Amino acid sequence: MGFRSTLDFLLYQWLDAASLVARARFADHSRETFDAVLDTCERIAREKYAPFNRLVDTQEPRIDGEKVVLPQATHDAHAAYVASGMLGAAQDYAMGGMQLPYTVNASANAFFGLASISISSNLLPTGNANLLLVHGTPVQQAVFAANEFSGRWAGTMCLSEPQAGSSLSDITTRALPDGEGASDDPLGPRYRLTGNKMWISSGDHELTENIVHLVLAKIPGADGNLISGTRGISLFIVPKKLVDTDGRLTGERNDVALAGLNHKLGWRGTTNTLLNFGEGKFPVAGKAGAVGYLVGRPHEGLRCMFHMMNEARIGIGMAATTLGLAGYYASLEYARIRPQGRLVGIAGKDASRPQVRIIEHADVKRMLLAQKAYCEGALALELFCARLVDEQNTAHAVAADEARLLLEVLTPIAKSWPSEWCLEANSLAIQVHGGYGYTRDFPVEQYWRDNRLNMIHEGTHGIQATDLLGRKVLMENGRALELLGQRMRATQQRAGRLALLASHGRDLALAWEQVLVSTRAGWATGDPAQALANAVPYMQAFGHVVLAWIWLDVCHCALVADPGVSDSRTQGCLGATRFFFHYELPKTAAWLRVVETRDMTCADLPEEAF
Repeated sequence: MGFRSTLDFLLYQWLDAASLVARARFADHSRETFDAVLDTCERIAREKYAPFNRLVDTQEPRIDGEKVVLPQATHDAHAAYVASGMLGAAQDYAMGGMQLPYTVNASANAFFGLASISISSNLLPTGNANLLLVHGTPVQQAVFAANEFSGRWAGTMCLSEPQAGSSLSDITTRALPDGEGASDDPLGPRYRLTGNKMWISSGDHELTENIVHLVLAKIPGADGNLISGTRGISLFIVPKKLVDTDGRLTGERNDVALAGLNHKLGWRGTTNTLLNFGEGKFPVAGKAGAVGYLVGRPHEGLRCMFHMMNEARIGIGMAATTLGLAGYYASLEYARIRPQGRLVGIAGKDASRPQVRIIEHADVKRMLLAQKAYCEGALALELFCARLVDEQNTAHAVAADEARLLLEVLTPIAKSWPSEWCLEANSLAIQVHGGYGYTRDFPVEQYWRDNRLNMIHEGTHGIQATDLLGRKVLMENGRALELLGQRMRATQQRAGRLALLASHGRDLALAWEQVLVSTRAGWATGDPAQALANAVPYMQAFGHVVLAWIWLDVCHCALVADPGVSDSRTQGCLGATRFFFHYELPKTAAWLRVVETRDMTCADLPEEAF
């Protein structure tokens, strides 16, 4: 099955996205308008993105004087995407949007990740602007968010610093009130920022006329010192070029300077920068410091930024998924045309017989089926999370609250699971190609290089795991965990009525019970050091159980529509589900064993022993 066919099945048959048109927000839409959006994005991705994926990998961004130079193909692709209206497609009509369901919006954007992740990564303005719609003032929304949704301006998120990395408690960028009248600026309380930020995706380029940086910084306390920990962090809008309250450029450059580019293993077509704020290279009104406007209240910056971070985490999960799928499709095509070897029969190999295509070998089928199970399962997970966003925003109060909690507990999985297992799929795609996969003659090596970033991007595996076991499964007295368990039990009951799925349903129930037992056992002593020592194995097991549930639910949907298993899609769903339950789900027992016993092998090993 091709990507569009798989997407349509998950979107319309499994998630029933067409039913969303019954809700007031989406009443102007229909299955036809959804399809038109998908058709448009598929065409743009095919024409403007896919043909240039290798080009942007080899022609990396470079600095020419004060400017970052990108290939013309990147400019053309960005212009086509902006013209499609997709940057603000899910927004209100009043904001220039289409009021498109987020489920459809995420589905449409998947075409771009599949075609070229390096080019499609220039979509950060959406998350930036969405944060401002929640935490910004009406003026900030009208000036900054609206211009980002229109594509006139771009946006970034500036968190990490060279000395702090992922430890945001240790950032040292500081913000001071900008003198007289600073608190009354129509764009927000005005500050001057000084400091350095690193790993800033799309931090400088010429794709748009302006770039809106969302910057975490600390406002000093009464003693003039920075407040320790994350409680001292505030959030600021720092535009590359200064603007007025009507969104016009004033003609003055803000004191934000490009300090250099990071040269990466993958995502080479994406500008990744080091930025200096307030170093005096572009002084504003003769004063030191970059001009920034406070978003929300002082010292609540991290809470505001989490809105963009969580959205970005699901976006990274989708990026990892589409890269995995790209590798799967490439290796599947190769396996169907590459002749090599002969099948082993009772009498052994007959060298006089013609060679077979490698897809006929059992081990190659194993590698292809693993890729299918990982990547199509991840796609279903990401779209399910997108559907939860629509439920949270448009369902009745009880359902909306349940969607909120489910999204909370699933976000670490939606980010981390595809980042690990779709990367494994890319590795298997190289293996299917054999020696050729390790050359640049085929695209699978680039897909692996691009995907390797995603286990680090927007919070490493360790950070996601600590968030899951240390916070998400405990929040609201474990209510999110209970809601997820209810969904799994409902799927198990439905599956139990079908002979082909009944045993899988029982296996899912046992695996989920082991997750619950391990969660309680891990926290039995109440010592976070013991509970979190094996947070990553816990997350791996948790994610595998979630994906087993997803596959069981998807397969049930396929079998209900085709009980005779006559369609190739149904056969594929059933095969992937069997693979996952037979080959993958059993891994969870080993992962959870160290959690249950609070095994301290890793934590207690002295440094000298390494």
